Amino acid sequence: MCDPLKPTNINDLPSHIILEILTSSGGLCGADLVSLELTSSTFRTSHQLGHQKSTSLVDFAALKLCMSLPIFGCMNHKAQEQLVARCGHNWKRVLRFLQLVEQCSDVVQTTSNNVQIRSGRYHTILVKDSVVYSCGTSLCGVLGHGPETTQCVAFKRIEFPVCVRVTHVSALHNHAAFVAHSGEVFTCGDNLSFCCGHSDTNQPLFKPRRVEALKEFPCKQVATGVNFTVFLTIGGQVYTCGTGGYGQLGHGDTLDRPTPKLVETLVTVGPAVQIAAGPNYALVVTSDGTVYSFGSGTNFCLGHGQQHNELNPRPLQWFRSKGIHVVRVSSGEEHAVALDSNGLVYTWGKGYCGALGHGDEIDKTTPELLTSLDTHLAVQVCASKRKTFVLLDNGCLYGFGWTSFGSLGFPDRGASEKVLKPSMLYSLKDHHISQVSTGLYHSVVVTNRGILYGFGDNERAQLGQDELRDCLNPIEILVEEGSEVDVC
Repeated sequence: MCDPLKPTNINDLPSHIILEILTSSGGLCGADLVSLELTSSTFRTSHQLGHQKSTSLVDFAALKLCMSLPIFGCMNHKAQEQLVARCGHNWKRVLRFLQLVEQCSDVVQTTSNNVQIRSGRYHTILVKDSVVYSCGTSLCGVLGHGPETTQCVAFKRIEFPVCVRVTHVSALHNHAAFVAHSGEVFTCGDNLSFCCGHSDTNQPLFKPRRVEALKEFPCKQVATGVNFTVFLTIGGQVYTCGTGGYGQLGHGDTLDRPTPKLVETLVTVGPAVQIAAGPNYALVVTSDGTVYSFGSGTNFCLGHGQQHNELNPRPLQWFRSKGIHVVRVSSGEEHAVALDSNGLVYTWGKGYCGALGHGDEIDKTTPELLTSLDTHLAVQVCASKRKTFVLLDNGCLYGFGWTSFGSLGFPDRGASEKVLKPSMLYSLKDHHISQVSTGLYHSVVVTNRGILYGFGDNERAQLGQDELRDCLNPIEILVEEGSEVDVC
């Protein structure tokens, strides 16, 4: 009989028990598995596990964790095989890629906190450990601090009408939308054409208010355009409200909607997994990797080869015809970007200032592969006015387009130049970047240590600095002392 007081050595445990521990914790990432492999020979030893070829416990654990992720399960067999091959048949790298793609568009886990950053026109909103902060200029109440607040020169906590833990935010223009852990949605800011989803008023909302029309439909994502909002429910359904003059609400007409209405066309094509909103158009990614676009066709942002408005969601046939499985999209003001399941990047729309990254300023009417990055694994794409960022799985950040007040992150290029091809931001080379967000004339990144750095225009305190105006070199942004409190 074994001694219950004798400590058990992990080497004495059966392989299937160790494997169960590795895959049932729910919190392990690719980097954790690499660390285990480096620190213990137990995890490096080859084992015959099930029908798999002889492999290490860590490799098999990574494989099982990949299989458990919805983003991987939704890929067809060919797409899965292509990704595994792109990662050198290293399941730990596959796992890292999948987890980073999921995190980079939502809340990222850093060594010090869980963070999401969103840059708007003249403001920045931060979610830090479920608490929300904002800084910059409060146009129409977008900062959420009340009518008496017109500007915040440092991050200040936003107070909600009830105690909530926020998990997602969007605030690209003059109104903001927040998703709580419960699935409830709150909005504030410019409410012209009822884009905040409250039918009883179209006046600005200076503090967050719950969208009652969605109380029976818990959400997980929101995307704010100019005077319209897109909502993604936990069940994968898409709702829209606000102005519909270009068809950007996706209901087959140009009518405004004072409260969120289900986009019925998307119900029959399978659950949506991601949404993005440009000024007057929207992009939706479904679980099978199809991209749908609707709204204003100006600048070819819809990706269909012409500039016609689309009143209903229409699939991008360019991706479909090539069997490309898209996992994430980003909507800029004049162009759009997509990331596929192989970590490849595609751009289309207006090419002015090199925003598409193809070495010229030519418009692209349909998506085109960004060949200069095809040897890398991208995990996030981020587009704004005439500029684009691409984040790689190794934490390196690339940018291209208009340097606009230094918001592209190249101090040596000046405040108004053109970068026609993806270039690495050497100003951040000493940091591992986990997320990037760019607004009209400023940008903010989050490192894997949870530190924020901002660059670009600070004329309206959107970088959380009181005295600086233009910031060509990245500067650390601090959350004001004493503002962090316990959340419910």
